[in-house]
Amino acid sequence: MEVFRTAILQPGPPERFALQTVQQVIQPQSSAVQSGEQIMQYGQSTDAGETAQGHIPRLLDVVLYLCEKEHVEGGMIFQLLEDLTEMSTMRNCKDVFGYIESKQDILGKANDVVFCGRILMFLAHFFPLSERSAVNIKGVFNTSNETKYEKDPPDGISIDFNFYKTFWSLQESFCNPPSLTLGPTKWKKFTSGLMVVLNTFEAQPLSDEEGDANNLEEEATNFSIKYLTSSKLMGLELKDPSFRRHILVQCLILFDYLKAPGKSEKDLPSESMKEEIKSCEERVKKLLEMTPPKGKEFLNKIEHILERERNWVWWKCDGCPPFEKQPMEKKVIQEGAKKRPRWRMGNKELSQLWKWADQNPNALTDPQRVRTPSITEYWKPLVEDMDPAAGIEPEYHHKNNRVYCWKGLRFSARQDLEGFSRFTEHGIEGVVPLELLSPEERSKYQAKPNDRSKRAKKEESKGAAHQLEENQNATPASELDGEASGTPMDTDTIAAAGNMSQGGSPIPDEHQKQSSDADVGQEGGQLEADAEVEVEAGMLDGEDAEADLDPVG
Repeated sequence: MEVFRTAILQPGPPERFALQTVQQVIQPQSSAVQSGEQIMQYGQSTDAGETAQGHIPRLLDVVLYLCEKEHVEGGMIFQLLEDLTEMSTMRNCKDVFGYIESKQDILGKANDVVFCGRILMFLAHFFPLSERSAVNIKGVFNTSNETKYEKDPPDGISIDFNFYKTFWSLQESFCNPPSLTLGPTKWKKFTSGLMVVLNTFEAQPLSDEEGDANNLEEEATNFSIKYLTSSKLMGLELKDPSFRRHILVQCLILFDYLKAPGKSEKDLPSESMKEEIKSCEERVKKLLEMTPPKGKEFLNKIEHILERERNWVWWKCDGCPPFEKQPMEKKVIQEGAKKRPRWRMGNKELSQLWKWADQNPNALTDPQRVRTPSITEYWKPLVEDMDPAAGIEPEYHHKNNRVYCWKGLRFSARQDLEGFSRFTEHGIEGVVPLELLSPEERSKYQAKPNDRSKRAKKEESKGAAHQLEENQNATPASELDGEASGTPMDTDTIAAAGNMSQGGSPIPDEHQKQSSDADVGQEGGQLEADAEVEVEAGMLDGEDAEADLDPVG
């Protein structure tokens, strides 16, 4: 204060004495650096014993007191510590950091986790998303966070002490999850203990009244929880929904780590271990959903957080690539340039998706993923276009979309052959199922009765003409048998037989020709003309046949 009082009373501009005054104030710090001694021990008197302080810690204590009482700006102590570390060696920085840790209760402003979160969110705005300074790349666990509990049962305990020991022994695995994959013995011990805990939770469910009476969600936002491990509190803690949720969420985090990718082959769980993890995970989620209050909502939030954590793990496994993507520049490919790397599935994203299939084998077989729509569902957009009330302009109709029409024809060919047959006559709109159309539109595409009768008569006439042609080409077996046995035959029969012997056809009489004309019509006209020619040839052949059979001639 005397130095500053002298500086204030000096006349003239501040440029003459400001720097000198500051250097005189921080002289202990500068002298400690120049002397080569340890900064935190500089100026320490050996006569005072262990309670003696050096000049630097004494100076920091004074500034910290002034900041705490708000006599000076609160950030001055941090500015002083920053200057001190910048001008110190690595060994001296360790001593400075030891001083900071000894004053963390004052510097840390208590354990207000909400306020700490606000500070972290504020700092996040000044660092890029891909900043790796706070990322645990190797995934190292803090195994020094040991949970101590009673090993021997105290006198007068009212709970099962074996359950107490089993319950708190799970924290050893929660603290160091990689230890479970080192051997089957530790995993069996963990699962057996976990089954005991889960069975106890299921046998003693909490009611809604207990959940509301012991809900600590609002208070828990103001401090970080470190539960007491006294055996006398075990009964009360089991009735606390927050305590149960704490343990169950630890189980989900552990299971998520064991299933996470990026481990070596020896660290991956076995097939039997995967089945046990899946079974235990389902039981834990069911218990979380049953724990009041709002168990289902709480479970949904936890699953969402764990899903984001899995994405974070994938990002670390990929080497923490930056999230920001620069705009692509058009580059001219020069001859002899290096080719792009070849991926197993064509590109990096598909290759990554192929790896994920190992973790989720049902992803590609889910029936909801890809399904063939029904005919009525597929043609509904076209039906809406056909409605005049919709007022859709023709150029925007689905019938002008070639891909849409092509897919629809494929679906109709598989599921609706009747509708598919109307495509030739009515186009793509005729393929639409009739039940989707209005009565007026339906009448356009339904087959009329007259059309059906004409089509049937046409098919019948074709059948009759085909039958007549078969009769003309056939050889009657009875006629051949009669000739061989010497049975008398009339002239027409002889003529027909003679014609057949020459490769001709039977001679139809006048009545047959008239009926044929009536049935066959225009399509049988050509057949009638051919039959008349064959009659003349048959008559000539018949006369020759009579001459051969007449003994007198």
